[in-house]
Amino acid sequence: MTQIVFVHGMFQNPKSWNHWIRVFSDKGYDCIAPAWPLHEGEPAALRLDPPSGLGELGLDEIYASIVETVSNLDRPLVIGHSVGGLIAQKLLAADLVSGAVAISSVAPNAMLDFDWGFIKNSAVIANPLKGDEPVFMDAETFHDAFANTLAEEQAAAAFIETATHDSRNVLRDCMGVAGKIDLSRPHAPLLLIAAEKDEIIPAHLTERNFTAYDDNGSVTAFQEFPNRSHYICNEPGWEEVATFVAGWLDASFPAPSRDPATVGTTTPSTIIV
Repeated sequence: MTQIVFVHGMFQNPKSWNHWIRVFSDKGYDCIAPAWPLHEGEPAALRLDPPSGLGELGLDEIYASIVETVSNLDRPLVIGHSVGGLIAQKLLAADLVSGAVAISSVAPNAMLDFDWGFIKNSAVIANPLKGDEPVFMDAETFHDAFANTLAEEQAAAAFIETATHDSRNVLRDCMGVAGKIDLSRPHAPLLLIAAEKDEIIPAHLTERNFTAYDDNGSVTAFQEFPNRSHYICNEPGWEEVATFVAGWLDASFPAPSRDPATVGTTTPSTIIV
């Protein structure tokens, strides 16, 4: 049975993948959603009582935890969002997975963008004057920066359901050595997805990430979805994105080892929180 590892990004945890896990489980995939270190549990509880040491969490520690999960599997597929998208690209570059989908991904190699939303949000998160103090996500910031295409009531509900606090060191590390990838090497199939209205990862930064891969013998694809925010995996219309990804996987991996007897049931899937 083909396995998919779903990797969440900053200010989220595995709960953010519940819709996708249901969809891909129904398609016969074995779905695994590991939590980053210090991100296990209910988002509301994590906001109320942030784990000790959260502000010191870095990308290398997160990546190592995902590598451990992947290494216990049989070259799974990986789907990652935001920093999870960068982790998906790193796993692909390390030849640990058979294919990757990176959605609204932090770009490797310290690629920047002059979009105002990108500059503002990156500066707030990475602010060096804050030291190791975590970034405490609030409903207003979540709406303005993360889920800006949603109505206020929708964004408030999404915040309650999925938002977590996070470590600003994660983004800092993404801009350093831990975020570097050799984009000239051959790699397994990769799909990069952009959200037109994303205030955190502008669509043209994702496109730049896509064009930076220059091995002509490797499959690299790009798709932009209109009127989507950084909350693309859960905002209204998420089904269209998930369906597109499923279609791309079917086309890129035409003979997945999925047991037809499991299609239509969610029992094979595992959510690690």
